Amino acid sequence: MTPTPSVPAVTLPPARKGWAAFRHRALRHPSFLVGALLTALLIGAALLSLVWSPYPPTEIDIPHKFAAPSAAHWLGTDSLGRDLASQLLVGAQNSLVVGIGAVSLGLVFGVALGCLAAARPGWVEELAMRAVDFSFAFPALLTAIMLAAIYGPGLATAIVAIGLFNVPVFARIARGSAKAVWTRDFILAARAAGKGSWRITLDHVLPNIASVLIVQASIQFATAILAEAALSYLGLGTPAPAPSWGRMLNEAQAQMFRAPLLAVWPGCAIALAVLGLNLLGDGLRDLLDPRLARQR
Repeated sequence: MTPTPSVPAVTLPPARKGWAAFRHRALRHPSFLVGALLTALLIGAALLSLVWSPYPPTEIDIPHKFAAPSAAHWLGTDSLGRDLASQLLVGAQNSLVVGIGAVSLGLVFGVALGCLAAARPGWVEELAMRAVDFSFAFPALLTAIMLAAIYGPGLATAIVAIGLFNVPVFARIARGSAKAVWTRDFILAARAAGKGSWRITLDHVLPNIASVLIVQASIQFATAILAEAALSYLGLGTPAPAPSWGRMLNEAQAQMFRAPLLAVWPGCAIALAVLGLNLLGDGLRDLLDPRLARQR
């Protein structure tokens, strides 16, 4: 009887786990890489402006107004001789402050409302979600106008206005995701173990919806930067003379035919910041979704 030839065993590479697996997939995801790079540039510009800028951003130099880009002024100067590169760097601070404040405000109150609605079905859920629906009647611009009329325009006004707009967005996302988690078997096991609704929410629901909230937070961050620029353009955001990308666009409007670059630089800064955060959000969605992660 002819012996069966032995087949050499095929050794598979060990499966990557945890952070190593995430890093391996992230390095192969072009959208995430581009978004992370642009977001890192935004954060780096804001941090750099805390310790250094080519010139004081509010320094007026009338003899050198409308200067073209040069070694002395990398991006040129505006109608008052202020250095545009310095204004862009310092303006990134305000964009980050408004984005972080508005998203944090929306996360805290929106997730609390959404989780409350998911944990207490019935009249509590209906009351919470009707309050969320009512808040949709007050967009960020209308809220900012109302707050500016009462307290005056400023950075805090922009943060509160955009943050209140973010609350219903996060509330709906949190409620929908949490209700799906509440139907899982491990929730029934937690109930059988004697855990209450809030303990289950903290221990099981929030960790399972964290990835969805992180992705939505990155997208809302981009929306907050765009909204802050719009409010500053209308005079409801960062007060003068503090640099703001939106107000730079407003001031450049009167000089469009004489110095079009005055509008190009802040417009590019806003576009790149929003693009980077949106690409980062799309990449995180793909990387944190278990079904999409298995396909990569």
